[in-house]
Amino acid sequence: MIFITQLIYLVEGKEQVFDEFEKIVIPIIARYNGQLMLRTRPGKVMEAHIEVPYEIHLVSFETEADFEAFKHDEERKAFLHLKDESVRSSLLIVGN
Repeated sequence: MIFITQLIYLVEGKEQVFDEFEKIVIPIIARYNGQLMLRTRPGKVMEAHIEVPYEIHLVSFETEADFEAFKHDEERKAFLHLKDESVRSSLLIVGN
């Protein structure tokens, strides 16, 4: 089992574009033995020494091969332009 944590920072004003991307891509996770375990938009932050992200995701996949297959999914790749338009930067943390 591997776990993916992603901190997502958006381009200002592109929230709807990002939401459109997520509506398409999040269901694809399950095709590859994955599960979206947590999806949150930070509210009250008590202390931060980094920029607070727009959204935080925690996703699990049965194997690294499943994660790689998800990343190469043709339907997902067809909508990456929405991600490129809306996401300013992200931090991806992979663990097991």
